[in-house]
Amino acid sequence: MGLGDPVRVRPGEVSDLDAVVALEDEGFGADSWSRNLVADGLGGGVPTVSYLVADRSGPDGVPDVRAYAVVSVVGDDAELQRIVTAPAQRREGLARRLLDGVRDLAKGAGATRLLLEVREDNRPALALYLGEGFVEIARRPRYYRDGATAVILERHLNPIGGDATANRMEV
Repeated sequence: MGLGDPVRVRPGEVSDLDAVVALEDEGFGADSWSRNLVADGLGGGVPTVSYLVADRSGPDGVPDVRAYAVVSVVGDDAELQRIVTAPAQRREGLARRLLDGVRDLAKGAGATRLLLEVREDNRPALALYLGEGFVEIARRPRYYRDGATAVILERHLNPIGGDATANRMEV
């Protein structure tokens, strides 16, 4: 799937379950969410949680999910819980497109800030988030099973139609 392919970002559906679970397992291994938890999220069983998927239809018209994101919105806060891209499609802009969709969804639900945590050693993800206007607000040492540190990032969200430059904060 190259940059010229017709990729769309859309709400996840129960029919995406197998693809999302495969990406989840590939992206998180032993820390993967269970199939039942993913099914609950995709099926609307968790009202504060939304899934977005990046897909393109194959020649047979069947969606080909290559990345997904999970966001939870409660009150003024949105939290990006997951964003995963298939290894073969990394660095093609899918995560950035999903992040745009997450921001739009969060703002539409009334959130004024978007939070996330990322492994300190996940340099590509940190570069993406910092380049998108997130700032570090905290660290959680030894947060992950292997002892890696979690970096907590935040981005303030403008109301829909607001000035995009106001999202960037100076550190």
